[in-house]
Amino acid sequence: MGFSALACVCVCVCVLVLCSASPVKHLQRNEPENNTPIIGILTQEVDSEAMKIFGKTYIPSSYVKYIESGGARVVPVSLLLIGGSVNLETSEFAQTAGIYFRLALKAHDEGEYFPIWGTCLGFQLLTVLVSGENLLSKTTAENVTYPLNFSSEAPSSRMFASVPPDLRKALSEEPLTANFHHYGVTKEAFMGNEKLKGFFSVLSTNIAENGLEFVSTMEGRNYPFYGVQWHPEVNRFQWDPRYNFPHSSNAVRISSLLAEFFVNEGRRSTHHFSEAAEESSALIYNYNPVHVANISAYEQIYFF
Repeated sequence: MGFSALACVCVCVCVLVLCSASPVKHLQRNEPENNTPIIGILTQEVDSEAMKIFGKTYIPSSYVKYIESGGARVVPVSLLLIGGSVNLETSEFAQTAGIYFRLALKAHDEGEYFPIWGTCLGFQLLTVLVSGENLLSKTTAENVTYPLNFSSEAPSSRMFASVPPDLRKALSEEPLTANFHHYGVTKEAFMGNEKLKGFFSVLSTNIAENGLEFVSTMEGRNYPFYGVQWHPEVNRFQWDPRYNFPHSSNAVRISSLLAEFFVNEGRRSTHHFSEAAEESSALIYNYNPVHVANISAYEQIYFF
């Protein structure tokens, strides 16, 4: 399976998502729309001893359900090599994501459309790939939910422009975003890096437990690349009572809208499999998720 087969890619789990690319613009009526988008989700190495019996890499089913709920199908994108920790600069996870990132940049510059989405670790990885250095610092926000502190660029952003005013207001006042991280990029570090602030617009920030302000949402200025430090997928697809997963009606609404937003970005991609048989064999449907609620915060996980 090659890059040309995917409409996008996602890096979650903390993940990244990649789709097809061309200059960023609103979809024109004369542009063909891909109504069968396929989004690749990058697998991550299993680091839990209890789960290593199931496979070497994994994708939580909540990420798969999240993308499918937006109207796309999912293909797992395997690491090129297995082994090593998830270092954002040197791990196989980072190297594989970097390959797709560079291919997406090249595709965009050649007039294609290939979006990327990064969640949590995927968000952090995007900042490393763009800035060329690791700007992370301790910004613990573990098992907490926050409203977003929107920037002045958020209302006109692609990500939030179509969000109804009442929901955007709720997102800025109600704790609708779930956070499960210990590191992030502070606003000071972000704005102090010329490459990063030139590539991404900061759409929102939040305050960590230690009082530092970290960037929580960003989108590419000239590329269809998006990153959230928080987890929109848990609002609808994770239920462990030990964790603060927001399940209010507004939390569900924003999760639904963002899934649809990214899938709609993928619809603008012309990337496709060359043969139906190749497409069928690559889809996530060829794998069965394993119930792991007794050993994990996830209910189900796909292992590879």
